[in-house]
Amino acid sequence: ESEGGKLARRLSGGGAVFHDIGNLNFTFLMGRTNYDFQRQAKVIHKAVEKAGIVSEVSGRNDLTVDGRKYSGNAFCFRKNSAYHHGTILVSVDMSKLSRYLQVSQEKLRSKGVQSVKSRVANLSEFKPSLTIEEMKSYMMETFQEEYGKSAEILTDDSFMDKAVLNKLYEKYSSWEWRYGESPSFDIELTERFDWGGVEIGLELENGIIKRAKVYSDAMDEEFINMLPELLEGCRFNSAAMAERIMGKPLEGQRKTYAQDISEWMLKKGF
Repeated sequence: ESEGGKLARRLSGGGAVFHDIGNLNFTFLMGRTNYDFQRQAKVIHKAVEKAGIVSEVSGRNDLTVDGRKYSGNAFCFRKNSAYHHGTILVSVDMSKLSRYLQVSQEKLRSKGVQSVKSRVANLSEFKPSLTIEEMKSYMMETFQEEYGKSAEILTDDSFMDKAVLNKLYEKYSSWEWRYGESPSFDIELTERFDWGGVEIGLELENGIIKRAKVYSDAMDEEFINMLPELLEGCRFNSAAMAERIMGKPLEGQRKTYAQDISEWMLKKGF
């Protein structure tokens, strides 16, 4: 902020990103039944190929060139809707990106790299003449090719009642939303799994978890948000806490997340 930057907090899961005028942000907003990450990633991948650069989809949510990430993606799911958004690094100021994104050493080790800067790349490194405007055009073209729809340009006037819009602006620009409280906890637990890092803060009263807060860079923010409710009211005991988490009916990847956290707690043996 002392250098003129601004901190924003998004609804979706995942770690922090750096954004300047050399980065193109995009969002796929849709009904939940239409959500298809592979199809959405294909739009980005093909747009980059239109620029003459060979790329690939890598890991959970990255798009890379020669093993270096140019696009990180995050997701948000609600009952009937979903969105997928992310970055496309075209000509970002890498010196600022590496200074502002203070990634934990555990996360860097899990990626097998020494620094954020060594893991990411601007597309302009592979095509120096590439501009943000060109990348926008390629994205629109590949979107239309994939979905068979003509692009329509929307302006501020295309959206909702200005009073509603202003209310949302006030919420998402507020200190309370961006930073929130930093309560002091009696117990703090930290671990990194294949799917993301987890920090759990617990406030205890007579051996019972009175309050829980969970922070994570995992992609599934909905799963992370349900953990405090599961832990609050539980005895501060590894087995009891693991039982609470595993007692929640979960399917697919979420079941794996719950098992990983439960096994970690049991190993801690408190």
